[in-house]
Amino acid sequence: MNTTHRHSDAHADLVLETHSLRRQVGQMIRVQRTVPAPADLGVDMIGVPEGSPLDLDLRLESVGEGILVTGTVEAALKGECSRCLDAIKEDLLLDVQELYFYPDKEADEDASRVSAEETIDLDPVVRAAVVLNLPFSPLCRDDCAGLCPDCGANLNDDPEHDHPDRIDPRWAALRGIAGGEDLDRS
Repeated sequence: MNTTHRHSDAHADLVLETHSLRRQVGQMIRVQRTVPAPADLGVDMIGVPEGSPLDLDLRLESVGEGILVTGTVEAALKGECSRCLDAIKEDLLLDVQELYFYPDKEADEDASRVSAEETIDLDPVVRAAVVLNLPFSPLCRDDCAGLCPDCGANLNDDPEHDHPDRIDPRWAALRGIAGGEDLDRS
């Protein structure tokens, strides 16, 4: 059952109305919907593109202190490998669980709250679930070889890639004195 309505704020698709729970302990509703991803849902190298679908499968349950939200969020990630810079695309399925306290209930200062209009904002919960589960340095595969530090060639495509030994520029002047022998190994 879809229990949400449109709101005029920026996170309208992640704001759910809860008045149908009416503070009756044990009352439960299920929310299954697809919403567009908000902006900046990720880290520098990987994230959920703005506007891409977020599939929500949630259970909202009235408990004594407020509304307990449990369920899953599914999204498609896009980014680039931190070693070779190839594109990365993968699916992400996350469990979410958050207690939204009623306005008259005592809770920590940073606790999630049911608004006076009987709504809950899922944006901070979804954002925390996604961002905290993203790799800081995403890889296209565990054994990614990266790029050649000299020329930038992708070492995954050419594992035998090599360059001739280079002379350390500090020793290059000695090459002429010694006749150029064995200085290439410095």
